[in-house]
Amino acid sequence: MLSVGFRSLFRREVLRFIRRPKNTFMPPAITNVLYFAVFGIILGGRIDEPVAGIGYILFLVPGLVVLGTISNAFENASFSIFHGRWNEYIHETLTSPLSYAEMVIAYVGASAVRGLIVGVIIAVIGRIFVPITVEHGLFLVATMIVIATLFSGLGIIGGLVARDFDDLTVMNQFILRPLVFFGAVFYSLTMLDPVWQYVSLFNPMVYMVDSVRYGLLGHSDLLEIAPAAYAEIAPLLSLAVLTALTAIVLTIDVYLFKIGYGLTD
Repeated sequence: MLSVGFRSLFRREVLRFIRRPKNTFMPPAITNVLYFAVFGIILGGRIDEPVAGIGYILFLVPGLVVLGTISNAFENASFSIFHGRWNEYIHETLTSPLSYAEMVIAYVGASAVRGLIVGVIIAVIGRIFVPITVEHGLFLVATMIVIATLFSGLGIIGGLVARDFDDLTVMNQFILRPLVFFGAVFYSLTMLDPVWQYVSLFNPMVYMVDSVRYGLLGHSDLLEIAPAAYAEIAPLLSLAVLTALTAIVLTIDVYLFKIGYGLTD
Protein backbone atom coordinates (compact mmCIF):
# COMPACT_ATOMS: atom_id res chain seq x y z
CA MET A 1 0.00 0.00 0.00
CA LEU A 2 1.30 3.45 -0.91
CA SER A 3 2.41 5.51 2.06
CA VAL A 4 0.82 8.82 3.00
CA GLY A 5 4.13 10.57 2.32
CA PHE A 6 4.34 9.13 -1.19
CA ARG A 7 0.77 10.13 -1.99
CA SER A 8 1.38 13.63 -0.63
CA LEU A 9 4.54 14.15 -2.70
CA PHE A 10 2.91 12.74 -5.84
CA ARG A 11 -0.16 14.92 -5.32
CA ARG A 12 1.96 18.03 -4.79
CA GLU A 13 3.90 17.41 -7.99
CA VAL A 14 0.74 16.79 -10.03
CA LEU A 15 -1.01 19.89 -8.65
CA ARG A 16 2.07 21.94 -9.48
CA PHE A 17 1.39 21.65 -13.22
CA ILE A 18 -2.38 21.08 -13.11
CA ARG A 19 -2.88 24.47 -11.49
CA ARG A 20 -0.97 26.24 -14.25
CA PRO A 21 -2.54 25.02 -17.50
CA LYS A 22 -1.51 28.20 -19.33
CA ASN A 23 2.12 27.23 -18.82
CA THR A 24 1.88 23.46 -19.07
CA PHE A 25 -0.87 22.53 -21.51
CA MET A 26 -1.60 25.57 -23.67
CA PRO A 27 1.90 25.94 -25.26
CA PRO A 28 2.11 22.36 -26.61
CA ALA A 29 -1.51 22.56 -27.77
CA ILE A 30 -0.91 25.77 -29.74
CA THR A 31 2.44 24.53 -31.08
CA ASN A 32 0.89 21.34 -32.41
CA VAL A 33 -2.02 23.14 -34.01
CA LEU A 34 0.66 25.03 -35.96
CA TYR A 35 2.51 21.80 -36.77
CA PHE A 36 -0.63 20.17 -38.14
CA ALA A 37 -1.70 23.31 -40.01
CA VAL A 38 1.67 24.03 -41.62
CA PHE A 39 3.22 20.57 -42.10
CA GLY A 40 -0.02 18.68 -42.43
CA ILE A 41 -2.47 20.82 -44.37
CA ILE A 42 -0.23 23.26 -46.26
CA LEU A 43 2.77 21.02 -46.93
CA GLY A 44 0.89 17.73 -46.78
CA GLY A 45 -1.66 19.02 -49.26
CA ARG A 46 1.14 19.37 -51.82
CA ILE A 47 2.42 15.84 -51.31
CA ASP A 48 0.58 13.67 -53.81
CA GLU A 49 1.98 10.30 -52.76
CA PRO A 50 1.26 8.91 -49.29
CA VAL A 51 4.21 8.35 -46.96
CA ALA A 52 4.60 4.60 -46.39
CA GLY A 53 1.06 4.21 -47.70
CA ILE A 54 -0.33 6.68 -45.15
CA GLY A 55 -1.60 10.21 -45.72
CA TYR A 56 1.10 12.68 -44.66
CA ILE A 57 -0.90 14.49 -41.98
CA LEU A 58 -1.89 11.15 -40.42
CA PHE A 59 1.71 9.97 -40.64
CA LEU A 60 2.77 13.00 -38.54
CA VAL A 61 0.47 12.29 -35.58
CA PRO A 62 2.47 9.57 -33.78
CA GLY A 63 5.75 11.49 -34.02
CA LEU A 64 4.23 14.68 -32.66
CA VAL A 65 2.59 12.72 -29.85
CA VAL A 66 6.00 11.29 -28.91
CA LEU A 67 7.66 14.71 -29.13
CA GLY A 68 5.08 16.31 -26.84
CA THR A 69 5.04 13.43 -24.37
CA ILE A 70 8.75 13.03 -23.80
CA SER A 71 9.50 16.77 -23.90
CA ASN A 72 6.96 17.54 -21.21
CA ALA A 73 7.84 14.52 -19.08
CA PHE A 74 11.52 15.46 -19.20
CA GLU A 75 10.87 19.16 -18.63
CA ASN A 76 8.58 18.58 -15.66
CA ALA A 77 10.95 16.23 -13.85
CA SER A 78 14.10 18.25 -14.53
CA PHE A 79 12.50 21.55 -13.55
CA SER A 80 10.91 20.13 -10.41
CA ILE A 81 14.19 18.68 -9.15
CA PHE A 82 16.27 21.71 -10.10
CA HIS A 83 13.75 24.21 -8.71
CA GLY A 84 13.68 22.25 -5.45
CA ARG A 85 17.48 22.39 -5.32
CA TRP A 86 17.58 26.06 -6.28
CA ASN A 87 15.13 27.12 -3.59
CA GLU A 88 16.34 24.45 -1.14
CA TYR A 89 12.90 23.08 -0.35
CA ILE A 90 13.91 19.66 -1.64
CA HIS A 91 15.64 19.22 1.72
CA GLU A 92 12.22 18.78 3.28
CA THR A 93 11.59 15.82 1.00
CA LEU A 94 15.00 14.34 1.76
CA THR A 95 14.42 14.52 5.53
CA SER A 96 10.98 12.91 5.29
CA PRO A 97 10.46 9.22 6.19
CA LEU A 98 10.08 8.36 2.49
CA SER A 99 12.48 5.85 0.99
CA TYR A 100 14.64 7.00 -1.92
CA ALA A 101 12.65 4.75 -4.24
CA GLU A 102 9.39 6.36 -3.14
CA MET A 103 10.81 9.83 -3.76
CA VAL A 104 11.95 8.92 -7.25
CA ILE A 105 8.71 7.14 -8.16
CA ALA A 106 6.65 10.11 -6.95
CA TYR A 107 8.63 12.61 -9.05
CA VAL A 108 8.77 10.29 -12.06
CA GLY A 109 5.11 9.30 -11.80
CA ALA A 110 3.87 12.89 -11.65
CA SER A 111 6.07 13.90 -14.61
CA ALA A 112 4.91 10.89 -16.62
CA VAL A 113 1.30 11.92 -15.96
CA ARG A 114 2.01 15.35 -17.41
CA GLY A 115 3.69 13.84 -20.45
CA LEU A 116 0.80 11.45 -21.06
CA ILE A 117 -1.79 14.23 -20.70
CA VAL A 118 0.06 16.31 -23.29
CA GLY A 119 0.29 13.26 -25.56
CA VAL A 120 -3.48 12.79 -25.36
CA ILE A 121 -4.06 16.50 -26.05
CA ILE A 122 -1.90 16.28 -29.19
CA ALA A 123 -3.72 13.14 -30.35
CA VAL A 124 -7.07 14.89 -29.89
CA ILE A 125 -5.81 17.89 -31.88
CA GLY A 126 -4.64 15.51 -34.60
CA ARG A 127 -8.08 13.89 -34.61
CA ILE A 128 -9.55 17.29 -35.47
CA PHE A 129 -7.45 17.43 -38.62
CA VAL A 130 -7.62 13.80 -39.73
CA PRO A 131 -9.53 10.60 -38.77
CA ILE A 132 -7.50 8.41 -36.41
CA THR A 133 -8.17 4.80 -35.47
CA VAL A 134 -6.08 2.94 -32.90
CA GLU A 135 -4.81 -0.33 -34.36
CA HIS A 136 -3.01 -1.87 -31.37
CA GLY A 137 -4.44 -0.26 -28.27
CA LEU A 138 -2.67 -2.24 -25.53
CA PHE A 139 0.67 -1.95 -27.29
CA LEU A 140 0.15 1.80 -27.69
CA VAL A 141 -0.74 2.32 -24.01
CA ALA A 142 2.24 0.25 -22.86
CA THR A 143 4.61 2.14 -25.15
CA MET A 144 3.34 5.55 -24.07
CA ILE A 145 3.68 4.69 -20.38
CA VAL A 146 7.21 3.36 -20.91
CA ILE A 147 8.52 6.35 -22.87
CA ALA A 148 6.87 8.86 -20.52
CA THR A 149 8.44 7.07 -17.55
CA LEU A 150 11.80 6.80 -19.29
CA PHE A 151 12.06 10.51 -19.99
CA SER A 152 10.75 11.43 -16.57
CA GLY A 153 13.62 9.37 -15.19
CA LEU A 154 16.07 11.09 -17.52
CA GLY A 155 14.60 14.41 -16.39
CA ILE A 156 15.52 13.53 -12.80
CA ILE A 157 19.13 13.08 -13.90
CA GLY A 158 18.99 16.32 -15.86
CA GLY A 159 17.66 18.19 -12.85
CA LEU A 160 20.49 16.85 -10.68
CA VAL A 161 23.21 17.60 -13.22
CA ALA A 162 22.04 21.11 -14.18
CA ARG A 163 23.87 24.02 -12.62
CA ASP A 164 21.53 26.76 -13.80
CA PHE A 165 18.26 27.18 -15.70
CA ASP A 166 20.12 27.56 -19.00
CA ASP A 167 21.32 23.97 -18.67
CA LEU A 168 17.71 22.78 -18.57
CA THR A 169 16.93 24.69 -21.77
CA VAL A 170 19.98 23.28 -23.53
CA MET A 171 19.05 19.71 -22.61
CA ASN A 172 15.48 19.99 -23.89
CA GLN A 173 15.87 22.27 -26.90
CA PHE A 174 19.31 21.36 -28.24
CA ILE A 175 19.65 17.67 -27.35
CA LEU A 176 16.21 16.14 -26.96
CA ARG A 177 14.26 17.84 -29.73
CA PRO A 178 16.89 17.39 -32.49
CA LEU A 179 17.04 13.67 -31.73
CA VAL A 180 13.26 13.49 -32.08
CA PHE A 181 13.22 15.42 -35.34
CA PHE A 182 15.81 13.00 -36.74
CA GLY A 183 13.78 10.10 -35.33
CA ALA A 184 11.51 9.70 -38.39
CA VAL A 185 8.80 12.09 -37.19
CA PHE A 186 8.41 13.89 -40.52
CA TYR A 187 9.63 11.14 -42.83
CA SER A 188 9.70 7.37 -43.19
CA LEU A 189 12.92 5.42 -42.76
CA THR A 190 12.09 3.64 -46.01
CA MET A 191 12.64 6.95 -47.82
CA LEU A 192 16.32 7.00 -46.81
CA ASP A 193 19.27 5.34 -48.50
CA PRO A 194 20.29 2.05 -46.82
CA VAL A 195 23.35 3.63 -45.20
CA TRP A 196 21.23 6.36 -43.54
CA GLN A 197 18.68 3.78 -42.47
CA TYR A 198 21.49 2.02 -40.64
CA VAL A 199 22.74 5.26 -39.07
CA SER A 200 19.19 6.13 -37.95
CA LEU A 201 19.02 2.89 -35.97
CA PHE A 202 21.53 4.39 -33.50
CA ASN A 203 19.00 7.09 -32.62
CA PRO A 204 16.82 5.75 -29.73
CA MET A 205 14.01 8.11 -30.74
CA VAL A 206 13.49 6.07 -33.90
CA TYR A 207 12.29 3.11 -31.83
CA MET A 208 9.94 5.27 -29.74
CA VAL A 209 8.34 6.99 -32.72
CA ASP A 210 8.13 3.73 -34.63
CA SER A 211 6.53 1.93 -31.67
CA VAL A 212 3.87 4.61 -31.19
CA ARG A 213 3.22 4.70 -34.93
CA TYR A 214 2.77 0.92 -34.90
CA GLY A 215 0.39 1.07 -31.94
CA LEU A 216 -1.62 3.94 -33.39
CA LEU A 217 -1.59 3.31 -37.13
CA GLY A 218 -0.44 -0.29 -37.40
CA HIS A 219 2.60 0.74 -39.50
CA SER A 220 6.21 0.12 -38.52
CA ASP A 221 9.24 1.11 -40.59
CA LEU A 222 11.30 -1.39 -38.63
CA LEU A 223 9.09 -4.21 -39.93
CA GLU A 224 10.25 -3.29 -43.41
CA ILE A 225 13.95 -2.55 -42.89
CA ALA A 226 14.83 -4.98 -40.08
CA PRO A 227 16.56 -8.29 -40.91
CA ALA A 228 14.05 -11.00 -41.83
CA ALA A 229 14.73 -12.93 -38.62
CA TYR A 230 13.60 -9.98 -36.48
CA ALA A 231 11.08 -8.28 -38.74
CA GLU A 232 7.95 -9.84 -37.27
CA ILE A 233 8.90 -9.07 -33.66
CA ALA A 234 10.56 -5.68 -34.27
CA PRO A 235 7.90 -3.61 -32.41
CA LEU A 236 7.85 -5.99 -29.43
CA LEU A 237 11.64 -6.05 -29.35
CA SER A 238 11.72 -2.23 -29.37
CA LEU A 239 9.27 -2.10 -26.46
CA ALA A 240 11.29 -4.67 -24.51
CA VAL A 241 14.51 -2.69 -24.99
CA LEU A 242 12.81 0.58 -23.99
CA THR A 243 11.37 -1.10 -20.89
CA ALA A 244 14.80 -2.42 -19.88
CA LEU A 245 16.34 1.03 -20.46
CA THR A 246 13.62 2.59 -18.29
CA ALA A 247 14.40 0.19 -15.45
CA ILE A 248 18.10 1.06 -15.70
CA VAL A 249 17.43 4.81 -15.64
CA LEU A 250 15.12 4.52 -12.61
CA THR A 251 17.77 2.47 -10.81
CA ILE A 252 20.31 5.23 -11.51
CA ASP A 253 17.84 7.82 -10.20
CA VAL A 254 17.43 5.96 -6.91
CA TYR A 255 21.20 5.56 -6.58
CA LEU A 256 21.81 9.28 -7.18
CA PHE A 257 19.21 10.15 -4.54
CA LYS A 258 20.80 7.69 -2.14
CA ILE A 259 24.29 9.21 -2.46
CA GLY A 260 22.85 12.74 -2.50
CA TYR A 261 24.34 13.64 -5.86
CA GLY A 262 23.51 17.25 -6.67
CA LEU A 263 20.82 17.41 -4.01
CA THR A 264 22.79 19.34 -1.42
CA ASP A 265 24.91 21.51 -3.74
